[in-house]
Amino acid sequence: MAETKLFEAALGIEAPWFVRDVAFDAPARTLTIAVDFISGSRFGHPEVAGEHPVYDTTVKRYRHLNFFQHECFLEVRVPRVKLAGGNVRQVEPAFVGRLAGFTLLFEALILAFCREMPFRAVARLTGVSLYRVMSLCERYVDLAVAQQDLSGVESLAIDETSKARGHDCVTIAADSARRAVIAVTEERDAKAVERLAQDIRAHGGDLPAIESVSIDMSPAFIKGVAREFPNAQVTFDKFHVIAHASHALDLTRRAEQKRDPALKGLCWTLLKDSRSLTAAARNDLEALMADMTTKRTARAWVYREQLREILNRKQVNVVRLMLKPWCANVARSKVEPMKAVARLVRAHLEGIIAWAQTRATNGFLEVLNGLFQAAKRKARGYGRLTTIRTAIFLIAGKLDFSKINPHIAG
Repeated sequence: MAETKLFEAALGIEAPWFVRDVAFDAPARTLTIAVDFISGSRFGHPEVAGEHPVYDTTVKRYRHLNFFQHECFLEVRVPRVKLAGGNVRQVEPAFVGRLAGFTLLFEALILAFCREMPFRAVARLTGVSLYRVMSLCERYVDLAVAQQDLSGVESLAIDETSKARGHDCVTIAADSARRAVIAVTEERDAKAVERLAQDIRAHGGDLPAIESVSIDMSPAFIKGVAREFPNAQVTFDKFHVIAHASHALDLTRRAEQKRDPALKGLCWTLLKDSRSLTAAARNDLEALMADMTTKRTARAWVYREQLREILNRKQVNVVRLMLKPWCANVARSKVEPMKAVARLVRAHLEGIIAWAQTRATNGFLEVLNGLFQAAKRKARGYGRLTTIRTAIFLIAGKLDFSKINPHIAG
């Protein structure tokens, strides 16, 4: 008797439920706990108010948290009740999970693991099949996303991440204020932005009330945002602008090193923040700058750093006044890749200048992208959009699962 009462307390089982028996199988390394209900008990059901008599019962088996190194199962005599209209319905005990065969506590454990580890590793650790681990996470993400209230969203960051080799992408929308992903869809085009907007509207979002959208300079994104978020100030993230300049710098170095072998090995020295360079790398950079009059790579590096300095300014008028002569100066140079950046800046001038005012950035989505790609590599790739979507929401959705499972912190 004392043993069963101990397990009732540990499991949080309350009347009319009780632990009838405990069976420990040492060779099989399992602990089976039989759960029953008091004879004559009546149960509620969400379809019809009130308490209803038991019609019949069936025994169901649920995986629970391990007992030390032993797998633990609950064998529950689950009743079916007869409702007032004559229909017979099964009762779900409060401790039963959202996926058949698990308790709420075991599901909370799996979800906690999956927020930190690849699905395959969680399957190995828990002894649950990979399919069931993924199905559980997809189920919880779907339920939590369905409960999202996006009525207060006023600023968005939209970016893409690759889902496989090649050009297959998914597009992500995040609430910039909360730094939380709120929608995921396939591809990278204007229709992807339309689908994101539909998701946001479906969860109470007011599209005309969105004041700021941060994107890269993709024509498809620009077109989609202009159509779906008519009142939003479009901001071209500083980090994307600098990324274009860094790419132009690297193209210049690659072309010039074909006739100047001294430039080989300088890739990371040129692309890294100069403040984080080692002493040796800094010496290499200073030697290159000494030949700025003859080295186009050196001039490209200077143009990139000038652009970075301009975009670090916080005064809109100052940024405008400095960007125009920067573009003119670069356009007169012979650094062809950087001239393309100057044309890009001129074509998207107002959105780039808006950075000084909104400071809206996709930087946190770039961090998310790194985390997602790392998780994808560990899992040897994700094949389905639903799996990719689930992984992204688990990593950066900041979803509230507490209403679905009280054992999961909100």
